[in-house]
Amino acid sequence: MAGRRRWSTEEILDAAAELLRTSDTDSFSVRKLAAALGTDSSSLYRHFRSKTELLRAVADRILLAAVDGYHPEGDWKQRITALALRVREAFRQQPQLAAVWGRYASSGTGSRLVMEEVLQALRAAGVPDEEIPARYHRIAILIAALIASEAGVSAITPEEQEQGMELFRVAVLGADPERFPALAHFARDVRPLGVDRRAAFEEILAAHLVHIEAHRAGFSGAGTPSTPCDTPC
Repeated sequence: MAGRRRWSTEEILDAAAELLRTSDTDSFSVRKLAAALGTDSSSLYRHFRSKTELLRAVADRILLAAVDGYHPEGDWKQRITALALRVREAFRQQPQLAAVWGRYASSGTGSRLVMEEVLQALRAAGVPDEEIPARYHRIAILIAALIASEAGVSAITPEEQEQGMELFRVAVLGADPERFPALAHFARDVRPLGVDRRAAFEEILAAHLVHIEAHRAGFSGAGTPSTPCDTPC
């Protein structure tokens, strides 16, 4: 009797990515993946020690796809923005994994390439070396949070989106002006979270990079180091 086929690491990751297109990370399991491949879980554990390690590897491939063909252009802010938008677009194709990327640290090649570019851009900005790790960390948290938030909305079905829009309209347009005067005043202009996310993503990231630039300018002009902010900024 012929033995079971031996699957390569890349084939396992391909199958995992495909399975995740039709399920979420909570319901995903190594056992389900093994069943889809026609093998047993033990054969997959030879490649990945846990479900988390497997999910990290799939997410890292998305980062690799994001940096494929990327070439640094423009000033440091343009470089970080272009990279962030590429990562955002890559995860838009696989929104289930955006939360995985934000939840777990990744040590794959894709993650290292993204880290390298952001660190290089911050150096090009003239940020002092001792401040760069903290600045990088805040940028990474911001981008991951924005992408995960958008992914959560994109995973909602059209029916759920319409229901949410209706509830939003009722809650906002029907707000009691005596109890919620500001909400009643801006009711026709306030938009739900799912609207115009691309512009919001770019504006929030741009504001953070401007903050870094202003802090760097203060450092350069004061003669003594400025005090780093204590809270994520």
